[in-house]
Amino acid sequence: MEIRKAVPADAQAISRMLGTLVSAGKRTSRADEDFVLATYIENPEGILCVLALDEGGGLLGFQSVVRTSAGNRYGTPEGWGFIGTHVAPEAGRRGVGSRLFEATRAAAEAARLPAIEAFIGATNVEGQAYYEKMGFRTYRIADGAICKCYRLA
Repeated sequence: MEIRKAVPADAQAISRMLGTLVSAGKRTSRADEDFVLATYIENPEGILCVLALDEGGGLLGFQSVVRTSAGNRYGTPEGWGFIGTHVAPEAGRRGVGSRLFEATRAAAEAARLPAIEAFIGATNVEGQAYYEKMGFRTYRIADGAICKCYRLA
């Protein structure tokens, strides 16, 4: 498995993968290329968007962390990181999320973030279990979501 930073040319593959998650009922947010570029790859608050690729270069998953600003839509404290993790349905349970988080954690530490928040749907049991396994702990509940925090400082 190759782990590398996402570039604009990856937007189409990421968009396709997110579309499969929408079709599988595992995502409700937008999945188009413009959204991918603005939210994950070229976000001015972005710290890192990292991909996991199989031996043939196929996308297994990606993870993004951005620095939060005041008044963000999730209510995450200003200056924290906000993380999103997306793994292709066929790539589950292969260590993709763990490998992605190694790179994300290192980037968050280098950016001197005090903490990272994951905003996980209350019914997303897989997502909650993943973040718990990575060391995130529940610290608040908001708008039908479980908010887990990973403290860096």
